[in-house]
Amino acid sequence: MTTALIYLVIMLLVAAVVFLLAAVVFGRGEELAPLAPGSSPTRLPAEEVTGEDVSAVRFQLVLRGYKMSEVDWVMTRLGAEIDGLRSRVAELEAEVAGRAERREATR
Repeated sequence: MTTALIYLVIMLLVAAVVFLLAAVVFGRGEELAPLAPGSSPTRLPAEEVTGEDVSAVRFQLVLRGYKMSEVDWVMTRLGAEIDGLRSRVAELEAEVAGRAERREATR
């Protein structure tokens, strides 16, 4: 029994030495400063969101997936952008239709 205990103690000492040696050689790595509460690393341009912008979006990972407030923010922004583009397309289509009607009326 004492032999097994001695082996266990020696293994723990060897593991501790290897861990400390690795920590000294490799260091802890560079740690980033924590974000301020309520801030987000998620970025989108203020206007004219492109497909490349959407592809570049990254969300913070939290315990059970992505941070919902960031996902909600991006979805709201993209929805507003799509609505704005659709209303602009409707305006331009109405303008083109109006011009076509005026051309037909003058003929």
